[in-house]
Amino acid sequence: MPKGFAPDPDLIRRLAAILEETGLGEIEYAEGDRRIRVARPNGVAAPAAALAPAAIVAAVAAAAPTVNAVRSPMVGTAYLSPEPGAAPFVRVGDRVSEGQTLLIIEAMKVMNPIKCPRAGTVSAVLIEDAAPVEYDEPLLVVD
Repeated sequence: MPKGFAPDPDLIRRLAAILEETGLGEIEYAEGDRRIRVARPNGVAAPAAALAPAAIVAAVAAAAPTVNAVRSPMVGTAYLSPEPGAAPFVRVGDRVSEGQTLLIIEAMKVMNPIKCPRAGTVSAVLIEDAAPVEYDEPLLVVD
């Protein structure tokens, strides 16, 4: 455990609630070099669990802190890479600079690059590739 790491009890409770809601066996949240993993005993998932990855990402995003979130400036479809099969613009742990493209949002057949508002480190990606996004929805976190 990193020196000075004080786990947030509310975050742990929210992650545990996600386990209950989704039926997952375990969930992990990372922020920089700090990680919190919440697991059911023996990693046993609830028997009726069958959620699409988008539902799981949405549930995790709801639990993630969004203080330093980069939010969607529009409604559209978010793409994490410049083209299908290409590497994503950024990954968790990447250092980013102000003005760097983080992702693109397609709106009305126009590809709109979403630029980083400040330099920092990507600590969470809160959406899935090709996911529909709403105005002001948190997309990723740059600390």
